[in-house]
Amino acid sequence: MRTILFLFLALIISYNVNAEDKKPPMLTHAVFFDLKENDEASIKELVDGCYKYLAPHEGIIYFSAGPRHTDYKRDVNDLSFDVALTVVFESIEAQDAYQVTKPHKQFIAEFSKNWASVRVFDSQAKAR
Repeated sequence: MRTILFLFLALIISYNVNAEDKKPPMLTHAVFFDLKENDEASIKELVDGCYKYLAPHEGIIYFSAGPRHTDYKRDVNDLSFDVALTVVFESIEAQDAYQVTKPHKQFIAEFSKNWASVRVFDSQAKAR
């Protein structure tokens, strides 16, 4: 009886692991803004704009935006940005839909004039 129970549990675990492996990956969208005017007020304005225009979108699993931690400097840290944005989308399709929304376009129109550079890093994240 124990053997049958053990085999049954192993089968269930194997099925769940295989089902997880078949889910499409999530997409992590990391954006680093270097500002022309990088005073405290300009940085706060951009961070607030991220939350106003970019956070409330369908398909977002995780969202954060904030200034670079200016007191945290290690040899491996890239310090060439002022604001970081990290968004994890449930799928590539959710990120693609987000890119063409009116709020996303409005965010770009309103804030891009102060961007010296913008670096975008998209990567896969294991589906949960």
